Amino acid sequence: MNANQACTTENAFMDEASAPATRGWAAVFAMALCSATLVASEFMPVSLLTPIAGDLHMSEGNAGQAIAVSGLFAVITSLSISTATRGIDRRVVLLSLTVLMMVSGLMVALAPNAPVFMAGRALVGVVIGGFWSMSAATAMRLVPEAQVPQALGLLNGGNALATTVAAPLGSFLGQYIGWRGAFFCVVPLAAVTLAWLFASLPAMPSERGTAGGGTVFRVLRRRTVPLGMLASSLFFLGQFAVFTYLRPFLETVTQVGVTTLSLILLVMGGSGLLGTYLIGLLLKARLYSLLIATPVAMAAIGIATMALGTSPVAVTVLLAGWGLVGTAAPVAWWTWVSRVLPDDAEAGGGLFVAVVQMAIALGATLGGVAYDGGGYRSTFEFGALAFGAATVVTVLAWRQGNRNVAA
Repeated sequence: MNANQACTTENAFMDEASAPATRGWAAVFAMALCSATLVASEFMPVSLLTPIAGDLHMSEGNAGQAIAVSGLFAVITSLSISTATRGIDRRVVLLSLTVLMMVSGLMVALAPNAPVFMAGRALVGVVIGGFWSMSAATAMRLVPEAQVPQALGLLNGGNALATTVAAPLGSFLGQYIGWRGAFFCVVPLAAVTLAWLFASLPAMPSERGTAGGGTVFRVLRRRTVPLGMLASSLFFLGQFAVFTYLRPFLETVTQVGVTTLSLILLVMGGSGLLGTYLIGLLLKARLYSLLIATPVAMAAIGIATMALGTSPVAVTVLLAGWGLVGTAAPVAWWTWVSRVLPDDAEAGGGLFVAVVQMAIALGATLGGVAYDGGGYRSTFEFGALAFGAATVVTVLAWRQGNRNVAA
């Protein structure tokens, strides 16, 4: 073989090696679009409750249960999908979930009554629970190990983008094409996602990442996992105890109008997108350092926001920091799931989604109790306590992990 032939052969091998990676990243981008569409669907009712309630002859309180219903079914699905779909190619499962997202959009947009509307919302919850449960395990199979944090950052970037624009976009679309038209926009986006996933996802037999059998709770037998799950639940509990009540805080303490409020929330969302990008670059060697520093930073930002709450400029800067750190936190925790459960990431992902969803609900509830009982200070103080507890438990999880490695 001469030099030219050797070079040609080497280039051929390099092309073959890079092709799967390229297809893998194409699938990751498709999943990012899926996550953005899902999260937009999940939170769109927030800005459309009044027309939904009037059209379907419900109270606004009952219409608001559309979000609770999707959250409930997300928890149920996240705890059961790994077991229920054992033996089914993960490509088929993800494509099926995307089809369900299309069906949900059609059911909600065309709902003749409240029960059909709520059934469509329940289907969204099924897709949310299934998709996020499988996201870490799927990313681990699509890209090289060193690139998993960046892939998870991209998925959560879609999440952050949708969280930022869902409510204002829903309100804008609802004004011109009605609430049904706003929800129907999910259908073509889901169709594009389905086509993209169909073209880019490789076959992914279910045997990988589902070791051990039984329910998702089996992963709790691993010594580091219970502490990590507890730490993450405390973190998200504190985050949403405060975040849920930022609007009344900004309106009554900072005393901003609707336009300034929207601008502050947009700044938070933009900094969140930046955070999801930056943390993907830092997670390769500093996972536990970031997991420990994050709740400390969130507690400090919360306390500073409470102290400087009357200054719109200071609050905007502080909440930009909140978005930068808080939006990036799920990327770090998903990376933790992928590292502590590399052989059972689906089960770990399912349990993690359930833990986070329940922590969000509990945080919003307890934050509301604190807000009604003692005002915004009680809510911010409760959040700081939860962040402090999350820090302590994360340190314990880190030490437990080091002992396991040493053993």
